Amino acid sequence: ANTLLSEKVTQMMEWASKRSVIRMNGEKFRRFVKAPPRNYSVVIMFTALQPQRQCGVCRQADEEFQVLANSWRYSSAFTNKVFFASVDFDEGSDVFQMLNMNSAPTFLHFPSKGKPRRSDSYELQVRGFAAEQLARWVADRTDLHIRVIRPPNYVGPLLLGFLLAVIGGLAYLRRHNLEFLFNKNVWAFSALSFVLIMTSGQMWNHIRGPPYAHKNPNTGQVSYIHGSSQAQFVAETHIVLLFNAAVTMGMVLLCEAATSDMDIGKRKIMCVAGIGLVMLFFSWLLSIFRAKYHGYPYSFLMS
Repeated sequence: ANTLLSEKVTQMMEWASKRSVIRMNGEKFRRFVKAPPRNYSVVIMFTALQPQRQCGVCRQADEEFQVLANSWRYSSAFTNKVFFASVDFDEGSDVFQMLNMNSAPTFLHFPSKGKPRRSDSYELQVRGFAAEQLARWVADRTDLHIRVIRPPNYVGPLLLGFLLAVIGGLAYLRRHNLEFLFNKNVWAFSALSFVLIMTSGQMWNHIRGPPYAHKNPNTGQVSYIHGSSQAQFVAETHIVLLFNAAVTMGMVLLCEAATSDMDIGKRKIMCVAGIGLVMLFFSWLLSIFRAKYHGYPYSFLMS
């Protein structure tokens, strides 16, 4: 038994030296994960990366899982007690059937002793698949604290530098007329844009990394609104942003209609348009709220 265990550990270490995430098929899974003896834990991502599977979220989750596995593999604390692996549906569909698994991506922890418990299954819908969130879950299951180290991403700094260069260039070209910096409308529009972006859930998207939408593999129907109050799609946040912006536009039109010096005919049109925007888009916002918070008793117009 000790010889067999030593051979298994040696083989796992050899694979890990070549790839931080060990690729497994059905045979490797049964031999190195399911079959005893085993004195190491294995964190496995069950996925479907082939293009014909059309699983965009699988690719995003795979990138984060690779970041986590690389952070562990190249850390000074690396040992042979925890390994990271993946099973692709097209290379190990028998493993999916063995575990009664019908969705991907799914993350499972196989402890060194005993069978996986419920807490060894990662709650993807609640926690998202960011490497930092996965690292917290791994720490909870294995007492292994991995410091996530991401490869440098120069896109953000370059875009920020470009934006600052454009702003600086405009300020230089208009250095003799900087009245636009004191324009209330410019600052009001900027503040509203920032508020709409934050309240629509863009920061949640950045932290959790949800999919843009969900396509039902059986019917092909695409869902843009997540059915749970615990999660959201990127498309959903864009829809909420546009609806909130339309309600805000309606309120601005109502304020302008009440305080403007324009003739009464134009003010009436602005008033009617403002009321229409507020009522229509607030109704649609409420319908989204009711779809996510089941049992919510209140409705308005078309909600």
